[in-house]
Amino acid sequence: MTGDILYRNGAYLLRIPLDFKITSDRRNELLKRREITFTLGYDKATPSRSEVMGKVCAILNLNEKAVVLDQVKSRFGTRVVTGSARIYDDEESRVKTERGYLAERGKPKAAPEGGT
Repeated sequence: MTGDILYRNGAYLLRIPLDFKITSDRRNELLKRREITFTLGYDKATPSRSEVMGKVCAILNLNEKAVVLDQVKSRFGTRVVTGSARIYDDEESRVKTERGYLAERGKPKAAPEGGT
């Protein structure tokens, strides 16, 4: 793998970009969405759902409110994540079709209102 060499805090770091590849892209006109499957190679720790969502949205230039990650799976011993996502034409059609908990999955939890 190749990457960029960065200089931070007196040390050189090698930043290897995540490898992203769409393996399947299908249009579902009835539900007004695209259904994609993808593979994502990574260098360090397994990326979280929010990091995967950010990468998918950044590469495809999408609004995160119109995208739902269906599944994200990694296999032991490999540095590759496979997953699938549904990309809606607008947020309204996503709200009509998707179950609420799928849209909330992977988002940071709200802090408790009481002190500690």
